[in-house]
Amino acid sequence: MTYLLDANTLIEAKNRYYRMTVCPAYWSWVQRSHGAGVVASIEPVGAELRRGNDELAEWAKNQDGLFLPVSDEATQQAFAQVAAHVASQVVVMKAGALEEFLDGADPWLIAKAMTTRDAVIVTHEQFNLQMRRKYSIPNVCQHFGVTWIDTFELLSRTDARFVLAD
Repeated sequence: MTYLLDANTLIEAKNRYYRMTVCPAYWSWVQRSHGAGVVASIEPVGAELRRGNDELAEWAKNQDGLFLPVSDEATQQAFAQVAAHVASQVVVMKAGALEEFLDGADPWLIAKAMTTRDAVIVTHEQFNLQMRRKYSIPNVCQHFGVTWIDTFELLSRTDARFVLAD
């Protein structure tokens, strides 16, 4: 199983419950899990994180292996399928939602999951077929049969433990 991290899982962790100075074990866990072939993300997510001006941007700059390329033929073809699907829904979406979605990392994350054996996307976005203001990763994933979970389910599935050392 390969768990592909959405940018929001890392951003939320850094901003809220796993701040880098408060819970460095989480960030070590991400690195170890990547080394074990369990956790990854994609280059567009890495690029998004590195554009920041904070400790997460610096961390992301040192995690090149974590961010998988999306330039392979299979991912490119899957991206075209994702783009066609979301474009077919443009009439019911808020103006600009299509361009915003296609300009970001989300369609690439879904495309990479479609082409990676046993991939699961990890995101904090919610499934809501009534959403019209933006395309939601879970909504698009459902169409393509891609599984998604949140960070806490990932930690549970991988038996992650962050224990205080005395």
